[in-house]
Amino acid sequence: MATAITEKHRSEVPSHIPADRVFEVDMYNLDGIENGFHEAWKALQKPEIPDLIYTPLTGGHWIATKGSIIDEAYRDPERFSSENIWVPKEAGEKYAMVPTKMDPPEHTPYRKLLNTGLNPSKIRDVEGSVRKAACGLIDAFVNDGHCDFTVQYSTVFPVRVFMELCDLPLDDVPHLAKLANVMLRPPGNTPAEQAASLDEANQGFFRYVEPIIAERRGTDRTDLISLVVNGEIDGGEMAPDKLLGLVSLLLLGGLDTVVNLLGFMMLHLAQHPEKIAELRDDPLKLKRGAEEIFRRFPVVSDARTVAHDMEFHGVQLKRGELILLPTVLHGLDERVNDNPWELDFSRGSPHHSTFGQGPHRCAGMHLARLEVIVTLEEWLKRIPEFRVVPGSKPIFLAGIIGTVKNVQLEWDVK
Repeated sequence: MATAITEKHRSEVPSHIPADRVFEVDMYNLDGIENGFHEAWKALQKPEIPDLIYTPLTGGHWIATKGSIIDEAYRDPERFSSENIWVPKEAGEKYAMVPTKMDPPEHTPYRKLLNTGLNPSKIRDVEGSVRKAACGLIDAFVNDGHCDFTVQYSTVFPVRVFMELCDLPLDDVPHLAKLANVMLRPPGNTPAEQAASLDEANQGFFRYVEPIIAERRGTDRTDLISLVVNGEIDGGEMAPDKLLGLVSLLLLGGLDTVVNLLGFMMLHLAQHPEKIAELRDDPLKLKRGAEEIFRRFPVVSDARTVAHDMEFHGVQLKRGELILLPTVLHGLDERVNDNPWELDFSRGSPHHSTFGQGPHRCAGMHLARLEVIVTLEEWLKRIPEFRVVPGSKPIFLAGIIGTVKNVQLEWDVK
């Protein structure tokens, strides 16, 4: 499905894969990405495209295109392991952050430790500082009548919140953001080169967090990193390599996901003034309908490893193969959600995998919900109507995390 297929990405198709399941899809360079990230992925749910397809690009891997299959695979670590979650496979073998690459029961104590700092009670405690950050950013440009939302808000707000939670200096953000971008969209002309790029970025995170871990070990500090560093795994200290991986994962998770979801959300609202009015006229609808926002704007596309040879929805899967699970194709599947393109704040039970499913359901989801709700509450207080600047064109990028840039908004200043 890619517009330009190059030999650098092509792998031999295994003999057990039927020819009618083979489609050329590069998850880092989706066909039609210039027209929208979600739109480009949704093109794989055409009637003529099977529910499970195989691409010879980016190292060769399966892609689930049906929402219920994506949900099923996320929930079943016994058949679909997290030992390798990155495409291409060679890059995933270099990925060393935990517990995302672990399966239960090994995964469980690490996840419990993460939850001590990111549970709903802890997140409620930081609502004041989250709101203060949102207000400060919006107040800085509200009287201008325009902003580049991604530059002036979405790439700043969730990162500022997270760095405060971790008690880290904002001056470090450009360095960390560069490392995160390489990990989520590893450059290279071959899978081996992409693996080398990811490995260097991964090691860059390790080099950054190692002195921070040493500084905070044994202290009574209450920031998120200190809670993790001084926590226990099965009654004892965490192994040094696991500690490097866990603290690095915190930073990677806090630097990109909500940043991009906010961008997609505000771009859509600016194009649909009736939705802005709906939220403005019924503030409670925002809190009740926040889950619908996450259903409509998923951004993650990671993978699972086939744990053993099996027949799965009509195809033969072999041990060690990767199956990519684009969360876009769960929330936007009309077989799962009626009229999925519609942002329906009254939707009773939105089905999606935006936060993943099963044991790896996102530990930061409570913070993400708070950041979305606070953003809209404080924005609409100050800017009750807004629109896309005529002639401006958003820029969309694919990858492990989908991205939108150049979201130019304007409003009337009274």
